[in-house]
Amino acid sequence: MSGHSKWHSIKHKKAAADAKRGKMFTKIIKEISIAARIGGGDAEANPRLRKAVLDARAVNMPADNIKRAIMKGTGQLGGSSYEDVIYEGYGPGGAALYIEATTDNKNRTVSELRHIFTKNGGNIGESGCVGWMFKRKGYIIVEKEKAGNEDKLLEIVMNASAEDMREDGSNWEIISAPEHYESVVEALKTQNIETASSSVAYLPQTYVKLEGKQAQQMLKLVDDLEDHEDVQHVWSNFDIEETELEGLSS
Repeated sequence: MSGHSKWHSIKHKKAAADAKRGKMFTKIIKEISIAARIGGGDAEANPRLRKAVLDARAVNMPADNIKRAIMKGTGQLGGSSYEDVIYEGYGPGGAALYIEATTDNKNRTVSELRHIFTKNGGNIGESGCVGWMFKRKGYIIVEKEKAGNEDKLLEIVMNASAEDMREDGSNWEIISAPEHYESVVEALKTQNIETASSSVAYLPQTYVKLEGKQAQQMLKLVDDLEDHEDVQHVWSNFDIEETELEGLSS
């Protein structure tokens, strides 16, 4: 495989660009609110909230916005009540899609996502139709040119309880159990090693190779899904060669 990590890197850069236009604020506010509702308003004791607050600060969200989102989640302020929902389906070429969303109206959201699937050559499926293909893992991408010595990088991440470090084209993919994700990120940060992307992700266990028209359709489907205001994350098992991916994403 030599394209999956590149796709994640491109998504990360796109999210940063969207944030500059304020596009990510709504999604992050929803995530903060639901994280606070489920795990409480103390970020130090709530890993999901801590990650959401860090994401908010990374896009320069005002502290008042963060505070209000937490208070809505804990019930101190009124407002919409959000819940986590998973949607699953298939895209062009039979590639699987696993979608994390946060919504206050599941009927509206599923109707709109079904329309996005249909117009882009995919179809939304029943609950569980593709979920078995994915495992929840800490997932960190480090570009080879910024990684330094391979053996040293491997030593750093393994000492921080990473499970695996594997090569993917021009990147290193670092995999950990979800509960060790933060320690691996912190270890890299301490060593001044820049990450291209990092998250607790749903990683596919097998991949579907796409090229040409199917690759183009798949990327359009993913873009449209990610642009939906209720969608937090889109995970897929497609793989597209780095060179083709660069051309399609430019």
